[in-house]
Amino acid sequence: MAASYTLLQFSADPWNARFEDADKRSAFTVYVDENPNLIMKVAREAPWAQQHPDIMGPSNAFLYFGPGRTPGHLIYGNSTYHTMAQARNRKKETSTKGNVIALWETSQLADPFAAKLTIKHAALPIITEIVTTLTLNRIAHVSNWQ
Repeated sequence: MAASYTLLQFSADPWNARFEDADKRSAFTVYVDENPNLIMKVAREAPWAQQHPDIMGPSNAFLYFGPGRTPGHLIYGNSTYHTMAQARNRKKETSTKGNVIALWETSQLADPFAAKLTIKHAALPIITEIVTTLTLNRIAHVSNWQ
């Protein structure tokens, strides 16, 4: 059976989340600057990433919001930008579900963390994209974006 990894999410607030592994190593941190529009950085922490040689792709993602925290665009590392709407595109109901490579679950009341993200080994090469999309989808949900 393929290995899986768990990241614990601290803070239910998507604007202020951080993820740690089971050994309390910081894996991802969300940084926010709002001057005048919101810019959010989802940063993969190097000491954690060095524990997983299969991690590839960018170590950071930048989310640029419009006025009043409206949807804007995002950039992975130094690549070209994508609109937040493009990043949030959902599969059509008629498409097949495929393999689940990551699962986000809210915690129980007694847990010291807000949620946990379980990632299959096959998802490690795109872990920054997964955490960024998760963060963006949570922001869209709490902001009531359509």
